[in-house]
Amino acid sequence: MAGGPERDIDELPKNPANYTALTPLWFLERAALVHPNRLAVVHGPARYTWADTYRRCRRLASALASRSIGPGSTVAVIAPNIPALYEAHFGVPMAGAVVNCVNIRLNAPTIAFLLDHSSAEVVMVDQEFFSLAEESLKIVANKKKGAFKPPFLIVVRDETCDPKSLQNALRKGAIEYDKFLESGDPEFAWKPPKDEWQSIALGYTSGTTSSPKGVVLHHRGAYLMALSGALIWGMNEGAIYLWTLPLFHCNGWCYAWSLAALCGTSICLRQVTAKAVYLAVANQGVTHFCAAPVVLNTIVNAPPSDAILPLPRVVNVMTAGAAPHPSLLASMSRLGFRITHTYGLSETYGPSTVCAWKPEWDRLPPEERARLHARQGVRYIGLEGLDVVNLKTMAPVPADGTTLGEIVMRGNLVMKGYLKNPKANEEAFANGWYHSGDLGVKHPDGYIEVKDRAKDVIISGGENISSLEVESILYLHPAVWEASVVARPDEQWGESPCAFVTLKDGVNHGNERALAEDIMKFCREKMPAYWVPKSVVFGPLPKTATGKIKKHELRAKAKEMGPVKKSRL
Repeated sequence: MAGGPERDIDELPKNPANYTALTPLWFLERAALVHPNRLAVVHGPARYTWADTYRRCRRLASALASRSIGPGSTVAVIAPNIPALYEAHFGVPMAGAVVNCVNIRLNAPTIAFLLDHSSAEVVMVDQEFFSLAEESLKIVANKKKGAFKPPFLIVVRDETCDPKSLQNALRKGAIEYDKFLESGDPEFAWKPPKDEWQSIALGYTSGTTSSPKGVVLHHRGAYLMALSGALIWGMNEGAIYLWTLPLFHCNGWCYAWSLAALCGTSICLRQVTAKAVYLAVANQGVTHFCAAPVVLNTIVNAPPSDAILPLPRVVNVMTAGAAPHPSLLASMSRLGFRITHTYGLSETYGPSTVCAWKPEWDRLPPEERARLHARQGVRYIGLEGLDVVNLKTMAPVPADGTTLGEIVMRGNLVMKGYLKNPKANEEAFANGWYHSGDLGVKHPDGYIEVKDRAKDVIISGGENISSLEVESILYLHPAVWEASVVARPDEQWGESPCAFVTLKDGVNHGNERALAEDIMKFCREKMPAYWVPKSVVFGPLPKTATGKIKKHELRAKAKEMGPVKKSRL
């Protein structure tokens, strides 16, 4: 019968014994049962077993629930990679609420925007970032006036930080995180979501002020990605994972949940340096870590005093965020790191394609191996659809390695959508696919390769920067007539913003260096530090007949200028 239910051999219904919502939260309960005394989270001298972590997460869920934080509530966490941020990935959804990990590199106006847009009812903040949270909330309060309801503030103590910031937070009425946990029940009877479509996490993509892009992820996707990510990487039970990748980047690519499934150990890292990575590998048994190519670069180029070589074991490294240069992959491999190259977006729970390695590639010359390895590859196990399609017709492009198209995805590893943004959702999900906005090709073997970013995004140190946002601030400078921002190669950060500027009539062109410095200073006061253009070029901007700026010409020009030698950041 057309349109009716599909036939089956039986009419057996779902019931509570055979069907339950998928959620990664059960992984924690199991880890505490199987390996109660195995280390789950290590942060300097602080060490928590899986039994400890489960108790702490139940306390967190209970303490939140007793303050009426549950389904429909958002809990924002502003913190580097510390145990409290790991615990929030379980404790917050165990109360039924949604965890929003905020990028600590953002400035106060941007964070204010996120906290307001997500209606965060609780803000958990690491003591080092309390003043940033406070400044952000002041901005929200000024904007909303009498309608502002201050969120419940929790400050996380860290022994490695200056105690002054903690005292300041407590004076201002924040409750200390461990004290907050004490108010919760370690045996709290948490409930999994009734529906796996229930939201588990919210994460903002860069470019929030021009268009709020709060990516909403569900329990089902988090469960499938946690297992997919572990399978793709061949992660072992008991893996020892170093948190070089920020947990605020797509929930640490969902490895926060994978590690519970594998009963592994998380080694926290507040500050990522090559020396810290080598030390953790040498002294803490690290087997796996994830990093953007910019971090790999610092590892490869670490001074001999920081590099502890040879490595005591093969260390598995997953990289994504910007396409790594083939020579970088080759250098990492030579040092003994086994690289897995992946690609994805916040909208696909982090990396969702992988350059799956083929044993026959081992016999190829190193250059050819590295070239194949630099491609973005094939879909993850949990992603049902990946293709490169014609931008106009949506027809798949031929697998010839040269025809450009847009990379599109569909399946269980695609977000629910953007929070409170129907227009962006309509565009993102047009024609039944998620549109990445990235342009790429399909090779004869079916592997895809990213060629360009349709959105003019600049990727600096693994962080996305919207060129349009930087331009909108440049236009506020009194001397700027026109501005266009593109990516310029950067030795330290992979790419950094390069501003092409036309000055207003009457502005003295005499000292361009001083003018460039003034523009950078102006930017530093108005945007996150990593957005600030590291180079400013003066002159007229090339335009099309209809007056559109020819960005591709500026990109070529920025490339010709060669890489920025030493970062100002």
